[in-house]
Amino acid sequence: MDGLTIESRDFGDTELKVSALGYGAGHIGGDELSENEIEKLLRTAVDLGITLFDTARAYGKSEERLGKYLKPFRDQVVYSTKVGYGVEGVEDWTSEAITVGIEEARQKLQTDCIDIVHLHSCPRHILNDTSVVDALLEAKEKGHINVPAYAGENESLDYAITGAPIESIQCSINLFDQRVMHTSLPKAKQRSMGVIAKRPMANAPWRFKTYPDQNYAAEYWNRMKVMNVETGNLSNDEFALRFATFIFGVDSSIVGTTNIDHLKQNVAAVNKGKLPEIKHEEVIELFRTNDNGWSGQL
Repeated sequence: MDGLTIESRDFGDTELKVSALGYGAGHIGGDELSENEIEKLLRTAVDLGITLFDTARAYGKSEERLGKYLKPFRDQVVYSTKVGYGVEGVEDWTSEAITVGIEEARQKLQTDCIDIVHLHSCPRHILNDTSVVDALLEAKEKGHINVPAYAGENESLDYAITGAPIESIQCSINLFDQRVMHTSLPKAKQRSMGVIAKRPMANAPWRFKTYPDQNYAAEYWNRMKVMNVETGNLSNDEFALRFATFIFGVDSSIVGTTNIDHLKQNVAAVNKGKLPEIKHEEVIELFRTNDNGWSGQL
Protein backbone atom coordinates (compact mmCIF):
# COMPACT_ATOMS: atom_id res chain seq x y z
CA MET A 1 0.00 0.00 0.00
CA ASP A 2 1.53 3.28 -1.19
CA GLY A 3 4.88 1.49 -1.38
CA LEU A 4 5.15 1.38 2.40
CA THR A 5 6.20 -1.57 4.49
CA ILE A 6 8.02 -2.04 7.77
CA GLU A 7 11.03 -4.12 8.78
CA SER A 8 10.68 -7.27 10.82
CA ARG A 9 12.89 -8.03 13.82
CA ASP A 10 13.61 -11.01 16.05
CA PHE A 11 11.78 -10.66 19.36
CA GLY A 12 14.62 -11.44 21.68
CA ASP A 13 15.31 -15.17 21.78
CA THR A 14 11.62 -16.13 21.77
CA GLU A 15 11.42 -17.32 18.15
CA LEU A 16 8.76 -14.68 17.45
CA LYS A 17 9.30 -11.99 14.84
CA VAL A 18 7.73 -8.55 15.24
CA SER A 19 7.51 -5.41 13.14
CA ALA A 20 9.85 -2.59 14.20
CA LEU A 21 6.73 -0.47 14.56
CA GLY A 22 3.82 -2.03 16.42
CA TYR A 23 0.26 -0.88 16.90
CA GLY A 24 -0.93 0.17 20.36
CA ALA A 25 -4.55 -0.89 20.36
CA GLY A 26 -5.79 1.09 23.33
CA HIS A 27 -7.16 3.63 20.87
CA ILE A 28 -9.70 1.19 19.46
CA GLY A 29 -11.22 0.20 22.78
CA GLY A 30 -13.82 2.96 22.93
CA ASP A 31 -16.59 4.27 20.73
CA GLU A 32 -14.77 7.07 18.91
CA LEU A 33 -14.71 5.10 15.65
CA SER A 34 -17.32 3.00 13.93
CA GLU A 35 -16.78 -0.73 13.55
CA ASN A 36 -16.14 -0.23 9.83
CA GLU A 37 -13.52 2.41 10.56
CA ILE A 38 -11.77 0.16 13.07
CA GLU A 39 -11.73 -2.75 10.63
CA LYS A 40 -10.25 -0.54 7.90
CA LEU A 41 -7.63 0.85 10.29
CA LEU A 42 -6.49 -2.58 11.45
CA ARG A 43 -6.39 -4.05 7.98
CA THR A 44 -4.39 -1.07 6.76
CA ALA A 45 -1.90 -1.72 9.56
CA VAL A 46 -1.51 -5.30 8.36
CA ASP A 47 -1.13 -4.13 4.76
CA LEU A 48 1.67 -1.80 5.90
CA GLY A 49 3.55 -4.74 7.42
CA ILE A 50 2.71 -4.08 11.07
CA THR A 51 2.57 -7.44 12.80
CA LEU A 52 2.67 -6.60 16.53
CA PHE A 53 -0.66 -5.57 18.06
CA ASP A 54 -0.51 -4.63 21.72
CA THR A 55 -3.60 -4.51 23.91
CA ALA A 56 -4.79 -5.17 27.50
CA ARG A 57 -7.95 -6.21 29.31
CA ALA A 58 -8.17 -2.60 30.55
CA TYR A 59 -8.53 -1.29 26.98
CA GLY A 60 -12.29 -1.62 26.61
CA LYS A 61 -13.31 -3.51 23.47
CA SER A 62 -9.77 -3.62 22.11
CA GLU A 63 -9.10 -7.35 22.50
CA GLU A 64 -12.49 -8.24 21.08
CA ARG A 65 -11.99 -6.04 18.02
CA LEU A 66 -8.51 -7.35 17.31
CA GLY A 67 -9.85 -10.88 17.44
CA LYS A 68 -12.76 -10.07 15.18
CA TYR A 69 -11.04 -8.05 12.48
CA LEU A 70 -7.62 -9.69 12.41
CA LYS A 71 -8.83 -13.28 12.53
CA PRO A 72 -8.20 -13.76 8.77
CA PHE A 73 -4.58 -12.69 9.37
CA ARG A 74 -3.92 -14.61 12.58
CA ASP A 75 -0.92 -16.42 11.14
CA GLN A 76 0.66 -13.07 10.20
CA VAL A 77 0.22 -11.15 13.46
CA VAL A 78 1.58 -11.24 17.00
CA TYR A 79 -0.82 -10.51 19.84
CA SER A 80 0.46 -8.91 23.02
CA THR A 81 -1.92 -8.38 25.93
CA LYS A 82 -1.83 -7.72 29.68
CA VAL A 83 -3.59 -9.33 32.63
CA GLY A 84 -3.82 -9.41 36.41
CA TYR A 85 -6.90 -7.46 37.34
CA GLY A 86 -10.51 -6.65 36.52
CA VAL A 87 -11.92 -10.18 36.49
CA GLU A 88 -15.45 -10.14 37.85
CA GLY A 89 -15.74 -11.89 41.20
CA VAL A 90 -11.99 -12.51 41.45
CA GLU A 91 -9.47 -10.66 43.60
CA ASP A 92 -6.91 -8.71 41.58
CA TRP A 93 -3.37 -10.06 41.35
CA THR A 94 -4.12 -13.62 42.34
CA SER A 95 -3.37 -16.78 40.41
CA GLU A 96 -7.05 -17.00 39.51
CA ALA A 97 -7.01 -13.45 38.14
CA ILE A 98 -4.14 -14.45 35.86
CA THR A 99 -5.65 -17.75 34.72
CA VAL A 100 -9.15 -16.42 34.10
CA GLY A 101 -7.79 -13.24 32.54
CA ILE A 102 -5.80 -15.27 30.03
CA GLU A 103 -8.78 -17.49 29.23
CA GLU A 104 -11.03 -14.48 28.63
CA ALA A 105 -8.36 -12.87 26.46
CA ARG A 106 -8.02 -16.05 24.39
CA GLN A 107 -11.75 -16.00 23.75
CA LYS A 108 -11.84 -12.30 22.83
CA LEU A 109 -8.77 -12.54 20.61
CA GLN A 110 -10.20 -15.71 19.05
CA THR A 111 -6.95 -17.60 19.39
CA ASP A 112 -5.85 -20.79 21.11
CA CYS A 113 -2.49 -19.30 22.06
CA ILE A 114 -1.72 -15.64 22.83
CA ASP A 115 1.78 -14.76 21.71
CA ILE A 116 2.82 -12.44 24.56
CA VAL A 117 1.07 -11.97 27.90
CA HIS A 118 2.29 -9.34 30.38
CA LEU A 119 1.70 -8.93 34.05
CA HIS A 120 0.38 -5.38 33.76
CA SER A 121 2.46 -2.93 35.80
CA CYS A 122 2.19 -4.80 39.08
CA PRO A 123 4.54 -3.83 41.93
CA ARG A 124 7.50 -5.91 43.02
CA HIS A 125 5.70 -7.67 45.87
CA ILE A 126 3.30 -9.19 43.33
CA LEU A 127 6.25 -10.55 41.37
CA ASN A 128 7.42 -12.13 44.62
CA ASP A 129 4.11 -14.00 44.86
CA THR A 130 5.05 -17.31 43.29
CA SER A 131 1.41 -18.26 42.76
CA VAL A 132 0.91 -15.30 40.40
CA VAL A 133 4.04 -15.95 38.36
CA ASP A 134 3.39 -19.69 38.39
CA ALA A 135 -0.06 -19.11 36.91
CA LEU A 136 1.59 -17.33 33.98
CA LEU A 137 4.11 -20.12 33.53
CA GLU A 138 1.40 -22.76 33.78
CA ALA A 139 -0.48 -21.04 30.97
CA LYS A 140 2.64 -21.38 28.84
CA GLU A 141 2.98 -25.05 29.69
CA LYS A 142 -0.62 -25.59 28.60
CA GLY A 143 0.02 -23.81 25.29
CA HIS A 144 -2.32 -20.94 26.16
CA ILE A 145 0.44 -18.34 25.85
CA ASN A 146 3.81 -18.30 24.14
CA VAL A 147 5.86 -15.66 25.97
CA PRO A 148 5.37 -14.78 29.68
CA ALA A 149 6.14 -11.09 30.05
CA TYR A 150 6.10 -8.03 32.31
CA ALA A 151 5.04 -4.45 31.57
CA GLY A 152 6.20 -1.82 34.04
CA GLU A 153 8.92 0.58 35.14
CA ASN A 154 11.73 1.33 37.56
CA GLU A 155 12.45 -1.00 40.52
CA SER A 156 9.67 -3.43 39.61
CA LEU A 157 10.95 -3.67 36.04
CA ASP A 158 14.49 -4.35 37.22
CA TYR A 159 13.25 -7.09 39.53
CA ALA A 160 11.14 -8.64 36.78
CA ILE A 161 14.23 -8.86 34.58
CA THR A 162 16.61 -10.27 37.17
CA GLY A 163 14.35 -12.07 39.62
CA ALA A 164 11.37 -13.46 37.71
CA PRO A 165 11.15 -16.19 35.03
CA ILE A 166 9.83 -13.95 32.27
CA GLU A 167 10.95 -13.72 28.65
CA SER A 168 10.05 -10.19 27.55
CA ILE A 169 9.39 -6.71 28.88
CA GLN A 170 7.47 -3.61 27.91
CA CYS A 171 8.46 -0.18 29.25
CA SER A 172 8.52 3.52 28.40
CA ILE A 173 11.43 4.53 26.16
CA ASN A 174 11.52 7.90 24.43
CA LEU A 175 13.34 11.22 24.16
CA PHE A 176 12.34 12.17 27.69
CA ASP A 177 12.36 8.72 29.31
CA GLN A 178 15.81 7.24 28.78
CA ARG A 179 17.05 5.93 32.10
CA VAL A 180 15.96 2.39 31.25
CA MET A 181 18.36 2.44 28.29
CA HIS A 182 21.31 2.39 30.69
CA THR A 183 19.86 0.23 33.45
CA SER A 184 17.16 -2.34 32.72
CA LEU A 185 17.54 -2.64 28.95
CA PRO A 186 21.12 -3.98 28.94
CA LYS A 187 20.13 -6.55 31.58
CA ALA A 188 17.14 -7.62 29.48
CA LYS A 189 19.26 -8.09 26.38
CA GLN A 190 21.84 -10.09 28.35
CA ARG A 191 18.98 -12.50 29.03
CA SER A 192 17.93 -12.37 25.35
CA MET A 193 14.52 -10.96 26.27
CA GLY A 194 12.14 -9.40 23.81
CA VAL A 195 11.68 -5.65 24.37
CA ILE A 196 8.67 -3.51 23.48
CA ALA A 197 9.07 0.26 23.81
CA LYS A 198 5.86 2.02 24.78
CA ARG A 199 5.28 5.77 24.49
CA PRO A 200 8.04 6.21 21.86
CA MET A 201 6.53 9.64 21.07
CA ALA A 202 6.42 10.57 24.77
CA ASN A 203 2.67 11.25 24.51
CA ALA A 204 3.51 14.08 22.08
CA PRO A 205 3.91 16.89 24.64
CA TRP A 206 4.72 19.33 21.82
CA ARG A 207 0.98 19.42 21.10
CA PHE A 208 0.55 21.77 24.03
CA LYS A 209 1.61 25.42 24.19
CA THR A 210 1.22 25.50 27.97
CA TYR A 211 1.60 22.95 30.75
CA PRO A 212 -1.00 20.22 30.08
CA ASP A 213 -2.29 19.62 33.60
CA GLN A 214 -4.25 16.37 34.04
CA ASN A 215 -2.80 14.91 30.83
CA TYR A 216 -0.45 11.94 30.46
CA ALA A 217 1.97 14.25 28.66
CA ALA A 218 2.41 16.59 31.65
CA GLU A 219 5.63 15.11 33.05
CA TYR A 220 7.15 14.74 29.60
CA TRP A 221 6.18 18.35 28.82
CA ASN A 222 8.29 19.48 31.78
CA ARG A 223 11.24 17.39 30.64
CA MET A 224 10.85 18.63 27.07
CA LYS A 225 11.12 22.24 28.22
CA VAL A 226 14.28 21.48 30.18
CA MET A 227 16.01 19.43 27.46
CA ASN A 228 15.08 21.72 24.55
CA VAL A 229 15.80 19.11 21.86
CA GLU A 230 16.50 20.56 18.41
CA THR A 231 14.79 18.41 15.75
CA GLY A 232 16.09 20.33 12.73
CA ASN A 233 13.96 19.89 9.63
CA LEU A 234 12.19 16.83 11.02
CA SER A 235 8.77 16.88 12.65
CA ASN A 236 8.68 16.19 16.38
CA ASP A 237 6.77 12.98 15.73
CA GLU A 238 9.29 11.64 13.23
CA PHE A 239 12.30 12.65 15.29
CA ALA A 240 10.93 10.99 18.43
CA LEU A 241 9.86 7.81 16.68
CA ARG A 242 13.16 7.33 14.89
CA PHE A 243 15.04 7.89 18.13
CA ALA A 244 13.12 5.34 20.19
CA THR A 245 12.72 2.65 17.54
CA PHE A 246 16.44 2.44 16.85
CA ILE A 247 17.74 2.33 20.40
CA PHE A 248 19.87 -0.77 20.82
CA GLY A 249 17.81 -3.59 22.27
CA VAL A 250 14.36 -2.32 21.26
CA ASP A 251 12.59 -4.92 19.15
CA SER A 252 9.40 -2.93 18.50
CA SER A 253 8.01 0.45 19.47
CA ILE A 254 4.23 0.68 19.74
CA VAL A 255 2.20 3.69 18.68
CA GLY A 256 -1.57 4.03 18.87
CA THR A 257 -3.63 6.08 16.47
CA THR A 258 -7.14 6.24 15.05
CA ASN A 259 -5.98 8.01 11.89
CA ILE A 260 -4.86 6.02 8.85
CA ASP A 261 -2.80 8.91 7.50
CA HIS A 262 -0.93 9.11 10.80
CA LEU A 263 -0.38 5.36 10.66
CA LYS A 264 1.22 5.69 7.23
CA GLN A 265 3.32 8.64 8.37
CA ASN A 266 4.63 6.61 11.29
CA VAL A 267 5.61 3.73 9.03
CA ALA A 268 7.30 6.15 6.60
CA ALA A 269 9.24 7.71 9.49
CA VAL A 270 10.53 4.39 10.79
CA ASN A 271 11.48 3.35 7.26
CA LYS A 272 13.95 6.27 7.19
CA GLY A 273 15.96 4.46 9.84
CA LYS A 274 17.95 5.70 12.77
CA LEU A 275 18.58 9.39 13.32
CA PRO A 276 22.03 10.59 12.28
CA GLU A 277 24.43 9.31 14.93
CA ILE A 278 25.43 12.80 16.02
CA LYS A 279 21.78 13.72 16.71
CA HIS A 280 21.09 10.41 18.44
CA GLU A 281 24.03 10.89 20.81
CA GLU A 282 23.14 14.54 21.34
CA VAL A 283 19.71 13.57 22.67
CA ILE A 284 21.21 10.97 24.99
CA GLU A 285 23.62 13.58 26.36
CA LEU A 286 20.81 16.11 26.86
CA PHE A 287 18.92 13.60 28.97
CA ARG A 288 22.02 12.62 30.93
CA THR A 289 22.98 16.18 31.82
CA ASN A 290 19.45 17.27 32.72
CA ASP A 291 18.21 14.14 34.46
CA ASN A 292 16.91 15.21 37.84
CA GLY A 293 15.68 11.88 39.14
CA TRP A 294 13.52 11.37 36.05
CA SER A 295 11.98 7.95 36.63
CA GLY A 296 10.21 5.79 34.08
CA GLN A 297 6.57 6.79 33.54
CA LEU A 298 3.87 4.17 33.99
